[in-house]
Amino acid sequence: MIQVNVKEARSKLSQLLNKVSHGEEVAVVRHGKKVACLVPPGTTGRLPSLKEFREAIKASGDSLSETVRRQRTDERY
Repeated sequence: MIQVNVKEARSKLSQLLNKVSHGEEVAVVRHGKKVACLVPPGTTGRLPSLKEFREAIKASGDSLSETVRRQRTDERY
């Protein structure tokens, strides 16, 4: 992985993008800390579908409305 500072990345962006298009990865650093990575497309995994995530969550126990009613009743006594 190539590391360049922000100033160098600005001045050599075209060259860096050519390297990335040929499969190399470039880390952009500021004050010695990595702030960004340039990677070829398709090398990072896609995020899981939000719809699939929601369907995977199964709530257990009473419904929220039933829980609220029960707690309100318990607080009165």
